[in-house]
Amino acid sequence: MDALQLWNRYRRYLNVNAEVGVAVDISRMNFSDDFFAQMDAPIRQAFEKMDELERGAIANPDEGRMVGHYWLRNSSLAPDDEIRNEIDNTIEQIKHFASDVHSGRVRTERGEPFGNILVIGIGGSALGPQFVSHALTTPTDRMRVFFFDNTDPDGIDKVLASIGRGLSRTLTIVISKSGGTKETRNGMLEAKAAYEKAGLRFEPHAVAVTGTGSELYNTAKAGRWLASFPMWDWVGGRTSELSAVGLLPAALQGLDIGGMLRGAREMDEVTRKKEPLKNPAALLALMWYHAGGGRGQKDMVILPYKDRLELFSRYLQQLVMESLGKERDLDRNIVHQGIAVYGNKGSTDQHAYVQQLREGVNNFFVTFIEVLKDRNGESIEVEDGVTSGDYLSGFLQGTRRALFENGRESITITVNDAGAETVGKLIALYERAVGFYASLVNINAYHQPGVEAGKKAAASVIAIQRKIVSHLRENSGTSFSVDEIASAIGVDEEIETVYKVLQHLSANDHHGVKQTPGEGPFDSKYSVS
Repeated sequence: MDALQLWNRYRRYLNVNAEVGVAVDISRMNFSDDFFAQMDAPIRQAFEKMDELERGAIANPDEGRMVGHYWLRNSSLAPDDEIRNEIDNTIEQIKHFASDVHSGRVRTERGEPFGNILVIGIGGSALGPQFVSHALTTPTDRMRVFFFDNTDPDGIDKVLASIGRGLSRTLTIVISKSGGTKETRNGMLEAKAAYEKAGLRFEPHAVAVTGTGSELYNTAKAGRWLASFPMWDWVGGRTSELSAVGLLPAALQGLDIGGMLRGAREMDEVTRKKEPLKNPAALLALMWYHAGGGRGQKDMVILPYKDRLELFSRYLQQLVMESLGKERDLDRNIVHQGIAVYGNKGSTDQHAYVQQLREGVNNFFVTFIEVLKDRNGESIEVEDGVTSGDYLSGFLQGTRRALFENGRESITITVNDAGAETVGKLIALYERAVGFYASLVNINAYHQPGVEAGKKAAASVIAIQRKIVSHLRENSGTSFSVDEIASAIGVDEEIETVYKVLQHLSANDHHGVKQTPGEGPFDSKYSVS
């Protein structure tokens, strides 16, 4: 394809949405001339399913739930007054609480103003807030934000060390819909211990975001925490950024939550268009289908050429992979669907993995995210007539060209800036694209049975650990091999798990398990003195 042909293709397929300041270029995707005709019936069915979802249909049949994240930014779409009022009231409560904290009407137990936020959550309860916090932070933020987003003790210690003496002025937000998520529960207990070690009480510094009546809800109520904000069963964790999950920490940080909601609402309007070539979310879904043959045969590489959007690929990993990675379709057929997502930022990618993208295995398609505005304020010239931002733009165009010349496909999303409205638009754009793609491949995008399977497996490992420790303590002073311990506690079929648990126990002194090395790694003996 010569330059003029490519230009004509670009003009034909560039999707410009002037009303929201977002353009989507699919001209570097090598779909056939009749692709849109072939996909017309499936995408129109996807439009119909999306309309039903927004009207309150049971769009998550496996769990018998509605799917209502679109209502969060336009409550007038909610199917009844109760949900509508809950959405509106929650947003107002978030604004009032943030104002009370910023003004000093809500203070620490020592009467100090709050200056930090510690967000405790995992998955959607952390990835969205982290992305937004990183994307929109400024030197004038009202509060500094920290995260416990795992159950790694060393990671927890690292965050606490960063907070340091500021813990006394730190407001902690615990986010868990059920209240039973172990990683979040562990983070809460670690935070509580840290407060107590500093001579503070946890409860006067704590806020909950959880489902009404949940374990966490009851804990917060009994402990008289500062506040509690709702999570609803019709909002999944990976689509919860524009609920209290994301809006509360953002409001406390001092970010423009109204702008995020407005941007998402405007993008929702654009992505309701019933003409695929004029609907940016439909175009993304169709290109994902084309690239992977409707089976996720190629990975999605996200390359935002903007430091503020560096965490967008991590956020999209959960949104896309948890939504689309499914063993069975809606008809219970085994299909093993999914799209793998990874990414870096430009032009760091130029010095990281663009070499492989251009010349290695062609098992991917790229999405470039181009931000037109370089910065607020003037830029110096690093060369005559050229700024650092000009170079960033040049690297994006150059990488895009270099990949295409070697037969590598790409999409380019262009936005005007990286402000609050744009962040809301990007979130809404990909939420809708995921929904459309799920319809195209006939899967339930709104449940996560694989995640639940992993949680159950982890619980069984902890159960085995308890049996091991109990056996060793009952036989204090006696050493046992892995085989002997597995047999004694009745889990011969789980001997590898026993071995791995003993390795971990003996590496951490507080468990009191001692390892006596043998000739080989499997000949060691273990005891409690």
